[in-house]
Amino acid sequence: MDYIEEEVFENQDFSTVNLPKAEYDNCRFVNCTFANSDLSKVVFLECEFDSCDLSNANVNHTAFRDVQFKSCKMLGVAFQDCNKLLLSFAFSDCMLNLSSFYQLKLKSIQFTNCQLNEVDFTEADLTQASFTNCDLAGAVFDYTNLEKADLTSASNYSIHPESNKIKKAKFSRQDLAGLLQQYDIVIK
Repeated sequence: MDYIEEEVFENQDFSTVNLPKAEYDNCRFVNCTFANSDLSKVVFLECEFDSCDLSNANVNHTAFRDVQFKSCKMLGVAFQDCNKLLLSFAFSDCMLNLSSFYQLKLKSIQFTNCQLNEVDFTEADLTQASFTNCDLAGAVFDYTNLEKADLTSASNYSIHPESNKIKKAKFSRQDLAGLLQQYDIVIK
Protein backbone atom coordinates (compact mmCIF):
# COMPACT_ATOMS: atom_id res chain seq x y z
CA MET A 1 0.00 0.00 0.00
CA ASP A 2 1.27 3.46 -0.93
CA TYR A 3 2.10 5.99 1.77
CA ILE A 4 1.12 9.63 1.19
CA GLU A 5 2.17 12.22 3.73
CA GLU A 6 1.29 15.88 4.29
CA GLU A 7 -0.40 16.47 0.94
CA VAL A 8 -3.30 18.81 0.30
CA PHE A 9 -6.04 17.70 -2.08
CA GLU A 10 -8.26 20.57 -3.23
CA ASN A 11 -11.38 20.71 -5.40
CA GLN A 12 -11.03 17.10 -6.57
CA ASP A 13 -13.89 14.83 -7.56
CA PHE A 14 -13.36 11.27 -6.34
CA SER A 15 -16.96 10.26 -7.09
CA THR A 16 -16.05 9.13 -10.61
CA VAL A 17 -12.41 8.13 -10.10
CA ASN A 18 -11.81 6.68 -6.64
CA LEU A 19 -9.14 7.98 -4.31
CA PRO A 20 -6.16 5.61 -4.69
CA LYS A 21 -5.95 2.94 -1.95
CA ALA A 22 -3.16 4.18 0.30
CA GLU A 23 -2.25 5.29 3.79
CA TYR A 24 -2.79 9.06 4.05
CA ASP A 25 -0.89 10.63 6.93
CA ASN A 26 -1.51 14.24 7.98
CA CYS A 27 -3.22 15.10 4.68
CA ARG A 28 -5.92 17.69 4.04
CA PHE A 29 -8.88 17.25 1.74
CA VAL A 30 -10.53 20.59 0.92
CA ASN A 31 -13.75 20.94 -1.07
CA CYS A 32 -13.44 17.41 -2.47
CA THR A 33 -16.28 15.14 -3.54
CA PHE A 34 -16.32 11.53 -2.36
CA ALA A 35 -20.07 10.98 -2.82
CA ASN A 36 -20.83 7.31 -3.54
CA SER A 37 -17.10 6.61 -3.82
CA ASP A 38 -15.24 3.53 -2.63
CA LEU A 39 -12.98 4.44 0.31
CA SER A 40 -12.80 0.86 1.54
CA LYS A 41 -9.49 -0.22 3.06
CA VAL A 42 -8.03 3.30 2.86
CA VAL A 43 -6.13 4.50 5.96
CA PHE A 44 -6.47 8.10 7.16
CA LEU A 45 -4.10 9.14 9.96
CA GLU A 46 -4.40 12.63 11.47
CA CYS A 47 -6.17 13.90 8.34
CA GLU A 48 -8.62 16.75 7.93
CA PHE A 49 -11.63 16.88 5.64
CA ASP A 50 -12.89 20.43 5.10
CA SER A 51 -16.06 21.22 3.09
CA CYS A 52 -16.13 17.76 1.50
CA ASP A 53 -19.06 15.61 0.39
CA LEU A 54 -18.73 12.01 1.57
CA SER A 55 -22.40 11.10 1.22
CA ASN A 56 -22.99 7.37 0.81
CA ALA A 57 -19.25 6.69 0.59
CA ASN A 58 -18.23 3.07 1.14
CA VAL A 59 -16.08 3.06 4.29
CA ASN A 60 -15.83 -0.73 4.65
CA HIS A 61 -12.62 -1.45 6.63
CA THR A 62 -11.55 2.20 6.25
CA ALA A 63 -9.29 3.40 9.07
CA PHE A 64 -10.03 6.83 10.57
CA ARG A 65 -7.45 7.62 13.24
CA ASP A 66 -7.54 11.12 14.73
CA VAL A 67 -9.46 12.52 11.76
CA GLN A 68 -11.27 15.87 11.75
CA PHE A 69 -14.35 16.53 9.61
CA LYS A 70 -15.29 20.20 9.21
CA SER A 71 -18.28 21.54 7.27
CA CYS A 72 -18.74 18.20 5.51
CA LYS A 73 -21.85 16.62 4.03
CA MET A 74 -21.91 12.96 5.05
CA LEU A 75 -25.38 11.61 4.41
CA GLY A 76 -25.95 7.88 4.87
CA VAL A 77 -22.39 6.90 5.82
CA ALA A 78 -22.20 3.47 7.51
CA PHE A 79 -19.41 4.22 9.97
CA GLN A 80 -20.02 0.87 11.70
CA ASP A 81 -18.24 -0.77 8.74
CA CYS A 82 -14.98 1.14 9.45
CA ASN A 83 -11.83 -0.44 10.78
CA LYS A 84 -12.46 -0.23 14.53
CA LEU A 85 -8.78 -0.35 15.58
CA LEU A 86 -7.90 3.05 17.10
CA LEU A 87 -11.01 4.61 15.53
CA SER A 88 -11.04 8.30 16.40
CA PHE A 89 -12.70 11.25 14.72
CA ALA A 90 -14.46 14.53 15.46
CA PHE A 91 -17.13 16.44 13.55
CA SER A 92 -17.85 20.16 13.42
CA ASP A 93 -20.47 21.92 11.30
CA CYS A 94 -21.26 18.65 9.51
CA MET A 95 -24.47 17.18 8.13
CA LEU A 96 -24.53 13.48 9.07
CA ASN A 97 -28.20 12.68 8.50
CA LEU A 98 -29.07 8.99 8.06
CA SER A 99 -25.55 7.86 8.99
CA SER A 100 -24.88 4.96 11.36
CA PHE A 101 -22.54 4.52 14.31
CA TYR A 102 -24.06 1.16 15.29
CA GLN A 103 -22.08 -0.64 18.04
CA LEU A 104 -19.03 1.65 17.76
CA LYS A 105 -16.86 2.57 20.74
CA LEU A 106 -16.59 6.35 20.47
CA LYS A 107 -15.63 7.50 23.94
CA SER A 108 -15.20 11.28 24.16
CA ILE A 109 -16.26 11.85 20.55
CA GLN A 110 -17.12 15.45 19.75
CA PHE A 111 -19.97 16.64 17.56
CA THR A 112 -20.13 20.43 17.28
CA ASN A 113 -22.88 22.30 15.39
CA CYS A 114 -23.86 19.11 13.55
CA GLN A 115 -27.10 17.96 12.02
CA LEU A 116 -27.59 14.35 13.15
CA ASN A 117 -31.14 13.67 11.97
CA GLU A 118 -32.11 10.00 12.01
CA VAL A 119 -28.56 8.90 12.86
CA ASP A 120 -28.30 5.40 14.36
CA PHE A 121 -26.40 5.29 17.66
CA THR A 122 -27.81 1.87 18.66
CA GLU A 123 -25.50 0.01 21.08
CA ALA A 124 -22.74 2.62 20.63
CA ASP A 125 -20.45 3.58 23.49
CA LEU A 126 -20.69 7.38 23.63
CA THR A 127 -19.26 7.76 27.13
CA GLN A 128 -18.22 11.40 27.66
CA ALA A 129 -19.38 12.34 24.15
CA SER A 130 -20.15 15.96 23.45
CA PHE A 131 -23.10 17.06 21.30
CA THR A 132 -22.60 20.83 21.24
CA ASN A 133 -25.43 22.67 19.43
CA CYS A 134 -26.45 19.50 17.57
CA ASP A 135 -29.85 18.67 16.08
CA LEU A 136 -30.69 15.05 16.94
CA ALA A 137 -34.20 14.87 15.44
CA GLY A 138 -35.09 11.23 14.87
CA ALA A 139 -31.69 9.97 16.07
CA VAL A 140 -31.90 6.44 17.46
CA PHE A 141 -30.48 5.75 20.93
CA ASP A 142 -31.13 2.14 21.93
CA TYR A 143 -28.89 0.35 24.42
CA THR A 144 -26.49 3.27 23.94
CA ASN A 145 -23.97 4.22 26.61
CA LEU A 146 -24.32 7.97 27.16
CA GLU A 147 -22.73 8.07 30.61
CA LYS A 148 -21.17 11.47 31.29
CA ALA A 149 -22.18 12.66 27.80
CA ASP A 150 -22.95 16.35 27.36
CA LEU A 151 -26.23 17.11 25.60
CA THR A 152 -26.88 20.44 27.33
CA SER A 153 -27.03 22.38 24.05
CA ALA A 154 -28.36 19.54 21.87
CA SER A 155 -31.94 19.63 20.63
CA ASN A 156 -34.74 17.41 19.34
CA TYR A 157 -33.45 14.19 20.91
CA SER A 158 -35.60 11.38 22.24
CA ILE A 159 -33.74 9.12 24.65
CA HIS A 160 -35.43 6.38 26.69
CA PRO A 161 -33.78 6.26 30.15
CA GLU A 162 -34.74 2.59 30.64
CA SER A 163 -32.99 1.33 27.50
CA ASN A 164 -29.88 3.53 27.60
CA LYS A 165 -27.13 4.26 30.11
CA ILE A 166 -27.39 7.93 31.02
CA LYS A 167 -25.70 8.10 34.43
CA LYS A 168 -24.15 11.56 34.96
CA ALA A 169 -25.09 12.65 31.43
CA LYS A 170 -25.84 16.36 31.14
CA PHE A 171 -29.10 17.69 29.72
CA SER A 172 -30.62 21.18 29.67
CA ARG A 173 -33.84 21.83 31.57
CA GLN A 174 -35.71 23.03 28.48
CA ASP A 175 -34.96 19.80 26.57
CA LEU A 176 -35.80 17.33 29.35
CA ALA A 177 -38.94 16.46 27.42
CA GLY A 178 -36.69 14.38 25.16
CA LEU A 179 -36.21 11.99 28.09
CA LEU A 180 -39.92 11.77 28.89
CA GLN A 181 -41.60 11.39 25.48
CA GLN A 182 -42.24 7.66 25.81
CA TYR A 183 -44.40 8.30 28.89
CA ASP A 184 -47.00 10.23 26.85
CA ILE A 185 -47.25 12.99 29.47
CA VAL A 186 -47.90 16.67 28.92
CA ILE A 187 -45.13 19.06 30.00
CA LYS A 188 -45.88 22.77 30.24
